[in-house]
Amino acid sequence: MEQNTIRPQRVKPSHTNSMGGGRLDDVGDAQIRNSEENLRCKNKQFAINRLRKNKAVGSKDLPPPYPNGWYGILESSKLKTGESIYISCLGQHFVVFRSQSNKVFILDAYCPHLGANMGMGGRVIGDNIECPFHQWSFRGTDGVCTNIPYTSCVPPAIKVKKWISNETNGLIFVWYNVEEMEQPWTIPISNEVATNKMVYLGRNEFYVNCHIQEIPENGADLAHFTAIHNKSFLAGGFDLKENFLSNLGHHDWQASWSPSEEKHIAEVKLSHSFVLFNKFHCLQMKVIGKQLGPAYVHLFLRSPILGDFQIFQTITPVEPLLQKVVHRFYASRSIAPIMKILICAESIMFERDMNVWNYKMYRNNPLLVHEESSLKRFRKWYSNFYSANSKTYQGNNMNW
Repeated sequence: MEQNTIRPQRVKPSHTNSMGGGRLDDVGDAQIRNSEENLRCKNKQFAINRLRKNKAVGSKDLPPPYPNGWYGILESSKLKTGESIYISCLGQHFVVFRSQSNKVFILDAYCPHLGANMGMGGRVIGDNIECPFHQWSFRGTDGVCTNIPYTSCVPPAIKVKKWISNETNGLIFVWYNVEEMEQPWTIPISNEVATNKMVYLGRNEFYVNCHIQEIPENGADLAHFTAIHNKSFLAGGFDLKENFLSNLGHHDWQASWSPSEEKHIAEVKLSHSFVLFNKFHCLQMKVIGKQLGPAYVHLFLRSPILGDFQIFQTITPVEPLLQKVVHRFYASRSIAPIMKILICAESIMFERDMNVWNYKMYRNNPLLVHEESSLKRFRKWYSNFYSANSKTYQGNNMNW
């Protein structure tokens, strides 16, 4: 069984990608226990400093930290048949498990008996998860307790919450909505991925210190493309450097953003070219990004040279102001070597945005000019994912 939580000593802004480098989750429990004494003071100070920073940069103006919608909380490849995993995010504690019939279920992680975490050592039996403490079993389809080994009478009221889930496009989603009567919308399936016309070619992963809304808002912030992403990716991400290669050319972007008739969908369109020697337009690419709810983006990219490929972006709030962002890349197997360069370039561009997100404050009423009307429209659209019962930032238990 595997634990997939974010411990305090591992929440500093960072990223990994499929081409090398250690994952944050690779820090083992034994390593953590061995270094606990050395880290205790550092972690406490880090948490206090973060709390002070958040209070100092306008936390009263922050929207609710967990909007309503679908959240991709786990990649399908990380959950094998008969396995369970514990995931802490969205202010919730989940046990995610895959049955022998390959069905994925999500339940509350803590057993209602004596509070054991069923994602830590829980055993998958059929469509049930068995608690490791006293072997109580809970059915994945509805969370009802089906077996207590030392009694012949299982009280019918014993159950844990069952969460609506969906597995598609190589991702496992959970439906989070504080309005329990609201029905989930359909997550579109990529036919190219489902039929293996496009295959998985890599990923990257980032942890960003900001409110979740600020990440998809970038798609509607049309002016930032030139300001942040104009310089060649060869100049770097976190620390831009001028060199011979970075001065060979620059990126040119044309962008638009608009909401869809369906209230949970918006669309960003990008036209990209690399201007070599400030004269020749090459590496042209068209991008259509479908924003599906508050935390999921499906990107369709078309290049006259490289062909078509797709990127799936998921954002998962592991804390009110800490977001886990994953990009998964799919394309024809024939462009696999080139895809490594594209993943590197996309990672660098994302790092440039992180340079801003990690240190900015959220402005509830920003001063905007006429040309930034798309930002106003984005905020109106994104407000669809907040409701009367949404938990406020101040109301969250920030036990970091």
